[in-house]
Amino acid sequence: MEEEKKEQEKLEEEIKEEKEEKVWVPKTELGKLVLEGKIKDYDEILKISKKVLEVEIIDYLFPNLKTELVLIGGRTGKGGGQQRIPIRITAKVTKSGKRFHYSAFAIVGNEDGYVGIGRGKSNEPRRAVEKAIRNAKLNLIKVVRGCGSWECQCGGNHSIPFKVEGKSGSVRVVFMPAPKGVGLVCDDETKKLLRLAGIKDIWVKTFGNTSMHINLIQAAFNALKKLYQYNR
Repeated sequence: MEEEKKEQEKLEEEIKEEKEEKVWVPKTELGKLVLEGKIKDYDEILKISKKVLEVEIIDYLFPNLKTELVLIGGRTGKGGGQQRIPIRITAKVTKSGKRFHYSAFAIVGNEDGYVGIGRGKSNEPRRAVEKAIRNAKLNLIKVVRGCGSWECQCGGNHSIPFKVEGKSGSVRVVFMPAPKGVGLVCDDETKKLLRLAGIKDIWVKTFGNTSMHINLIQAAFNALKKLYQYNR
């Protein structure tokens, strides 16, 4: 686990260094409004239902956005068996030899009600992670939080307001409100999504092939998306 975290941190640091060198020049009307200060909140963008096409808009509105990589790949462990890693490696055999392709799956969030997921593919692992983070930022949603547990009824934002479920492939995820102190009762990968969304207490039930982490996170993300849709 420590080796995986170090590899992830190195990739993220390299991507951040590249971004700091670039100066943002807006190309869309929405980007110009954000840079001029006419739009100061992401909620305003959601109200006018405009699609975000520039990742710099998200970087500008959420300067402290955090990132997590989902363990979608695997490699042989030291003692045998399979060790999960954040990069999936696939090979294509050609006349000139093997050509490797890399894919990554990222989660971004501010730990206060906003979260996004995205997938990236490239011939280099670093580029794959960069694309995944970029796509996750462009797929940012608002998560409605609350306290829908009859055991608590504190009126806070530590859980979700009502039961909701999401589906992707063979995986189905059910989220249920939980009282304070319960924590995130789910697997480690789903915890990454819920933690970055700002949810602290929740009951989670999963069905299907949950070892397929991409479908698992997409199903959980679809469930969180429904919280905002049903609340409108």
